[in-house]
Amino acid sequence: MKHDSRLSATLHALLHMADHGKPMTSDHLALCLRTNPVVVRRTMAGLREAGFVTSERGHGGGWTLVRDLASVSLRDIHLALGEPVLLPLSPATENTGCLVEQAVNHALDDTFREAQALLLERFGQIRLSDLAADFSRRMADHAQHAKGNHDAA
Repeated sequence: MKHDSRLSATLHALLHMADHGKPMTSDHLALCLRTNPVVVRRTMAGLREAGFVTSERGHGGGWTLVRDLASVSLRDIHLALGEPVLLPLSPATENTGCLVEQAVNHALDDTFREAQALLLERFGQIRLSDLAADFSRRMADHAQHAKGNHDAA
């Protein structure tokens, strides 16, 4: 199943920005995300409009976080991105003469809408600071594991 990756890519970029601690260019973020700088600029422009980041041009410029990670939820970011679809919905068009297809689509649409509402509620409980703390733990574990492998050699 193909999904819209804007939310995960944006969260990825925001964690890089938080970890970096200084302005990051679209080119640098594009390298981190393995995408085109134009895609980064479009996404970041929406986050700037929502008040999550600022940008400065020129030498030493780039994108900067302006909100504390503990004050921003995943739901906030999802809304700032224009609420990309999180779960697939049945096709918008259906064979109007097929009652089975109509029944299936109706059941799936209702179920996916309910699931998406629950998912968004959960997203409201997860802060960017939670993701940053998990990232820090993973980095510490990785460093410890690498040190252990180095000491054993």
